[in-house]
Amino acid sequence: MEEIVVGLGERKYPIRIGCECARELGGQVRAALPRCDRLMVVTNPDIARLYAEPVLESLRATGLAVDLFEIPEGESSKCIAVLETIWDRLIRSGFTRQSALVALGGGVVGDVAGFAAATYMRGIDVVQVPTTLLAMVDSSVGGKTAVNHPLAKNIVGAFWQPRLVFMDIAFLRTLPVEEFRSGFAEVIKHGVIRDAEYFRFLEEDLDRIFALDGDTLGRVVRVSCEIKASVVEEDERESGLRAILNCGHTLGHAIEALGGYGEGSRHGEAVAVGMLAEARVAERLGLIDAESVARIQHLLERSGLPVRCPAFPVAEIVDRLKSDKKVRDGRVTFVLPSGIGWVATRNDVPRDLIAEILIEMGANSS
Repeated sequence: MEEIVVGLGERKYPIRIGCECARELGGQVRAALPRCDRLMVVTNPDIARLYAEPVLESLRATGLAVDLFEIPEGESSKCIAVLETIWDRLIRSGFTRQSALVALGGGVVGDVAGFAAATYMRGIDVVQVPTTLLAMVDSSVGGKTAVNHPLAKNIVGAFWQPRLVFMDIAFLRTLPVEEFRSGFAEVIKHGVIRDAEYFRFLEEDLDRIFALDGDTLGRVVRVSCEIKASVVEEDERESGLRAILNCGHTLGHAIEALGGYGEGSRHGEAVAVGMLAEARVAERLGLIDAESVARIQHLLERSGLPVRCPAFPVAEIVDRLKSDKKVRDGRVTFVLPSGIGWVATRNDVPRDLIAEILIEMGANSS
């Protein structure tokens, strides 16, 4: 397995990436958590049906007591009510501060289980075992955990770094193509914000990536994890550089919230629209050239991702920005591409310009 270390001093941890390696999970968890007395695997019914048996077998082979806890599928599970069911199970089952959670699933499972671990007994260990592309390249790395509120996405949460991130690329073979595309929006974002050569590789090898070619897909996961790890190492709590990871997310989260968190646009679909809208804003502000914006749009289109905004009232989209976590002194912070591989942070984007771009992309002007 390949290893990337997220260097955060005492909180450092490895990301291990392999293929057909699920049987190795137990030994790696035991090595990462030598004092652990008990585990609870948090997942959802669909993932449990596919992977619970080999994962539980591998974990139990180390001699650990392992419980399985399923939460409902979908973004609606990122809520306090579901968190309470996890806390209740932990308390009733006698989990201690030496116990740990294993998040087996996509971004929803990782966020909820991570937040449960961050808050139970003021913090117990968590291992992230992502099963979707979105979770592998984004949400499982960096320690962000959160649940949604009806008024804002990921607004209630904590920074809580895992002790281990374990990735088996073979899990992606059972991922619906729509979910793969959603995760790929974050992959494209990594090229846009940090690595022009990586973006070019995505353009040139897109067919092999979507054919799930093992070596090509392994490179995608590895490079995206390296990019995110390097940013997290410099800015763990998003006080500066880490904000660049929010490219596409300022408008994307507003669109996602109006769509009902997964009932309308998937996360990656909303990010794709947000990324293109923010690139067009950057073009109007003279930060990026038209050719680069066209490359971003073309790669999104070739990947099957949307480049049109849902027909939500533009005023409602813009109003949603007020509850964004990146608001400072009443101003919304945007991460705008200033070229392929570079971004600029701006808090002076005119509201009228945002509305104009969104209407051009399909938002309702009324």
